[in-house]
Amino acid sequence: MKLLLDENLPHKLRTLLPDHDCYTVKYMGWDGIENGDLLRVAASAGFDALISNDKGLEYEQNPTALPLAVVVLISKDNKRATIEGMVPKLIEILSVLAPRSFVKVEAA
Repeated sequence: MKLLLDENLPHKLRTLLPDHDCYTVKYMGWDGIENGDLLRVAASAGFDALISNDKGLEYEQNPTALPLAVVVLISKDNKRATIEGMVPKLIEILSVLAPRSFVKVEAA
């Protein structure tokens, strides 16, 4: 699965998802692109899903009209240790992620 990691996530997260092609917003040169536009750009570039820590994303976008799947990591912060602790749950979600779906993954 081709995944795009939002700029609010630790860069190292991509190395913790070895069964997927992971890119960061920064690597793609898409820093500062607003969420709606970012979703469209990512979908047109062949990404299957955006992974973000933006809790407001659910309210900013119409879940029934998403151009790709969105996974939002719900945690107390976006520090590397916190996000890394969510990786097993994230991998489980990615294994069954449906196209154009919106999923929240909550920290344990």
